[in-house]
Amino acid sequence: MRILPGARFLLAFALIAVPASGGAQNWPERPVRLIIPLGAGSATDIVGRLYADRLSKRWGQPVVVENRPGGTS
Repeated sequence: MRILPGARFLLAFALIAVPASGGAQNWPERPVRLIIPLGAGSATDIVGRLYADRLSKRWGQPVVVENRPGGTS
């Protein structure tokens, strides 16, 4: 019986992927940091905080917003 080269790849991938998915963990396990590259109070900061609130509700983990202005400010 002859196996096509593409089928060998798919078979190997399936054999590797099946055990890996059984040990998958919930993500995220700890608080997530959302880094905003501008100062506090900017429009980007406000939008980032809105996203952080929604992500925190969806993931069930706190999302902490950190403002880290770069060298231009």
